[in-house]
Amino acid sequence: MLKPYIGRFAPSPSGPLHDGSLIAAMASYLDAKSHQGKWLLRIEDIDTPRVQAGADQFIMQQLQTLHMFWDGPVVWQSQRLSRYEEIFQQLHTKHLIYGCQCNRKTLTSVPKNKWGEYPYPNTCRALSLKNARAWRLIMPDQNIVFNDRYENRQEQNVAKEVGDIIIKRSDGLFSYQFVVVIDDIDQGITDIVRGRDLLSSTPRQILLAQQLNHPYPHTFHTPLRCDDQGHKLSKQNHAPALDLLNPIQTLNQAWTFLGFQPLYVTSIDDFWLQASYQWRQRFPHP
Repeated sequence: MLKPYIGRFAPSPSGPLHDGSLIAAMASYLDAKSHQGKWLLRIEDIDTPRVQAGADQFIMQQLQTLHMFWDGPVVWQSQRLSRYEEIFQQLHTKHLIYGCQCNRKTLTSVPKNKWGEYPYPNTCRALSLKNARAWRLIMPDQNIVFNDRYENRQEQNVAKEVGDIIIKRSDGLFSYQFVVVIDDIDQGITDIVRGRDLLSSTPRQILLAQQLNHPYPHTFHTPLRCDDQGHKLSKQNHAPALDLLNPIQTLNQAWTFLGFQPLYVTSIDDFWLQASYQWRQRFPHP
């Protein structure tokens, strides 16, 4: 028997939602609702230096204004640090992680890979360091193949193309790649719908899930909305907040960006009703 669909939207509270973040929010919401699933809200505030005070509450108000109502309680990563530490210690006991003393100059001395990252040559794996700047998870040398529901077949050898990944940073914070997998496991997530910029992160997250003896969810990576210079709309690039004075127009802009025809409706609820039906027809669940 198939597991009931559980999806999630997981914004970082570094600013309000903008036209780019609405793409992922809409796609994840529609995919969950059109398949009679739950849509959870997680606030990814693990990167505390980037957190903007009050942004989490503002994001929730934006979602509610657009009638995007989540199921169950909101989860904040900053309230789950003991859980992350528990998993960190489990991996340490199994000798799956190691300390790394490399500085930024060393890490950036190699050519970038095709995703714009500096692959790590696993310099410190065999050193058994006691005083570490950061902690890395050993990536096994194997090809990870998965079928994304939007981007189709994907293949990556993380060990060769990325290297052992950081799970605890030099500033003492746990990494996004680490905590997001734990969160998805603990919340029983069956389907991840998010922006295409995280597509290359999926294989390393699959490997971490394997280390924790859990299957990885289905994935759907949406196209990215960019500005006139071709840069991804983001909070860091000061993308303006969503226009909520004209919510149906704002929703239709995201809807047409996802490849659909505009919906001529007079209420937000009618928008979601029609959009949900069309989404299910175009993107049936595997």
